[in-house]
Amino acid sequence: MAIDFLEHSDLIEECYEFLLGYAAQGLPSDEGSSAGREVRTRLQQARQAMIELRASCRRAIADQQLEPSAKYEAFCAMLARDAGDSLVAVELVLAQSSISSQLIDNLNASTHLRTLLTDLFLLGEVLRTRVKSPVAVEQK
Repeated sequence: MAIDFLEHSDLIEECYEFLLGYAAQGLPSDEGSSAGREVRTRLQQARQAMIELRASCRRAIADQQLEPSAKYEAFCAMLARDAGDSLVAVELVLAQSSISSQLIDNLNASTHLRTLLTDLFLLGEVLRTRVKSPVAVEQK
C-alpha cells in the first residue's frame, strides 16, 4: 500500500529533522536530557522503517499499478541498497553507549543517509501525486 511507504518515509524524514536539531545542541551524551532520551527512540523508529522500505515500496508499486513496472522495480532495488547502507550507519550509532551531538552530526553528514532521503523524496512525490489524484494522472 502506498500509504505504508509514505509512513515509513515520513518516519525517516522526521528522524533526520530531529537529528539536525539534536546535533546543534552540542550535547556530550544522550544521558540526562529529554532530547537525549528521544534520540534513541527516533533512531530505532527510523531503523525499523528502513528495514521495511523495500517491501512497502513493492506493495506501493503493485497497489498503484505503476508502469512501466520494470523501472519502478529497479528503483525499489536501488532504494533497498540505499536503505541498507543507511541502516548500517544507524545501527552503528545505536550500538554506542553514548550518543553525542557530534556523533549525530557525523551521521547527518553521511552520504548514505542523504541519498536515502533523496530516494524517499523522489518516490514519495510520485506516490503522493497518484494517491491525491489518480484520475488526473491516468488521463495524462
